[in-house]
Amino acid sequence: MSTNTELIHAIPVDPLTGAVSVPIYQTSTFVQEAPGINKGFDYSRTANPTRIVLENLVATLEGGVTGAAFASGLAAIDTVLKLLKAGDEIVAVDDIYGGAFRLFTHVYEKFGIHIKYVDTTDVVNIVDAVTPATRLIWIETPTNPTLKITDIEAVAKIARANNCWLCVDNTFASPALQQPLLLGADIVVHSATKYLGGHSDLIAGLVITKDNELGERIRFLQNAGGGILGPFDSWLVIRGIETLHLRVKQHSANALAVAKFLQQHPLVDKVYYPGLPTHKNHEIAARQSKAFGGVVSFSLKNDTEEAAISFVTGTRLFKLAESLGGVKSLLCHPAGMTHKSIPEEKRRAAGVVDSLIRLSVGLEDAEDLVADIEQALNKPDAASSENRKIRSLSLG
Repeated sequence: MSTNTELIHAIPVDPLTGAVSVPIYQTSTFVQEAPGINKGFDYSRTANPTRIVLENLVATLEGGVTGAAFASGLAAIDTVLKLLKAGDEIVAVDDIYGGAFRLFTHVYEKFGIHIKYVDTTDVVNIVDAVTPATRLIWIETPTNPTLKITDIEAVAKIARANNCWLCVDNTFASPALQQPLLLGADIVVHSATKYLGGHSDLIAGLVITKDNELGERIRFLQNAGGGILGPFDSWLVIRGIETLHLRVKQHSANALAVAKFLQQHPLVDKVYYPGLPTHKNHEIAARQSKAFGGVVSFSLKNDTEEAAISFVTGTRLFKLAESLGGVKSLLCHPAGMTHKSIPEEKRRAAGVVDSLIRLSVGLEDAEDLVADIEQALNKPDAASSENRKIRSLSLG
């Protein structure tokens, strides 16, 4: 049976009514027959029937055993970090999501947890960074926003050899393309706000674990911390997952078309997309993923904030906004938006230069998206006089 067919039929029919859509149990509490005797639910912070369906579904999708749904992706990340204690160490990818950097550095470091940021595209850097205090290796692959690729299987071997956990943020790929737990990771996190929800209409986070013991620890922290996902938003994520494979397939096809166009444009400096053969670790991406996703980033030859802002405010179909992974195409300026909380020297060292632009390629026709990018690049105020000269020469 195909993965897509398994996905659709992993969403259960309601056993009470036969409803093909999962019911929304919009309730805070449940009647008990006697103290401690109930139908499996007592309070919706601890467990809710709609949320349980989502948690079981994502565990199945990722090849894990336990899922836990949270009010945001950062709430999910925060819960994973609560597995640690003072004196523990994290080795984290250097090109990390700005919100995760803020949480790691400005919240957990003051509690005595040390973080090392390294370029994880070369596993030697991870080997060199790991110490006896390392308890968690944290990677995104692809990363946000320069789409670096890390060999999950190789890093999982390093984690096992050093008795620490490997957590993979799988937001950009989604389980439709990549299943880190099957490659040896211990924990997967998602901002379900992105591809899993898929319609830019919710905020949600997920944690999936490979074994029951770790999963029970996450569930304990979920209940103790209380940052759970409500039943209606749980239902929205389930609804989004029903079309995940179809959406991600088209996102990936459109993104490849956009990346190929950008690669040949005279005003573009670098294009970051794992589907391009020129991308570092393209072969690793091709081996561990079914396709290359819907996010493309690029920098301009005129590496200024002004040039980037001119572009991101000059598109018609691509809308300037935070987030990604929805049906409609979005774009952002990471240096001034998603990664603004990262110090400039760290940001630039990770490749997030002033002219870097991140595209979340949606489900519109690829030809229309390419035309939109082209008109924004060719605006007279989108480039310096030097680059306008390059453009005029290229146009004959």
